[in-house]
Amino acid sequence: MIDPATLPYRPNVGIMLFNREGALFLARRTDLRDVWQCPQGGIDENESPEEAAHRELREETGLRHATLLGSYPGWLPYDLPAHLIGKALGGRYRGQTQRWFAMRMVEPDSAINLAGDGTEPAEFDRWEWVRPQDVTTYNLGFKRPLYEQILPALAALAPPAV
Repeated sequence: MIDPATLPYRPNVGIMLFNREGALFLARRTDLRDVWQCPQGGIDENESPEEAAHRELREETGLRHATLLGSYPGWLPYDLPAHLIGKALGGRYRGQTQRWFAMRMVEPDSAINLAGDGTEPAEFDRWEWVRPQDVTTYNLGFKRPLYEQILPALAALAPPAV
């Protein structure tokens, strides 16, 4: 059995993408039964968190342009559930430490492509625009507390633009 305390956190970014009406892009994962989340992913070597956020958005949604509205202050770590230690994230991490960004979508909905930019396998099989106050009605899996913590601050950065 792996002792999680001996494993590091993986640096990661998360993106809360809002449309002009202030709704949040939420997508259903392909690998977890009915778990929804925002785009997110690891930070590559020699890449800033902001660069990683734009890259991850492109890889997971196919979107090439989004306006950066701001970020949640600081890094937020989370631990994987015990049954995923040694399996998820290549088995090398106890969880992730995340930097979260709010972005505004500037492309039309038709530009969203869940196959992303083709560099990675699709992580999502369905997406919806969700009012921020309705996000926690979705199955967010073990990341629910994280979303409950950051959503109010990031949604405040993206009021309806109409």
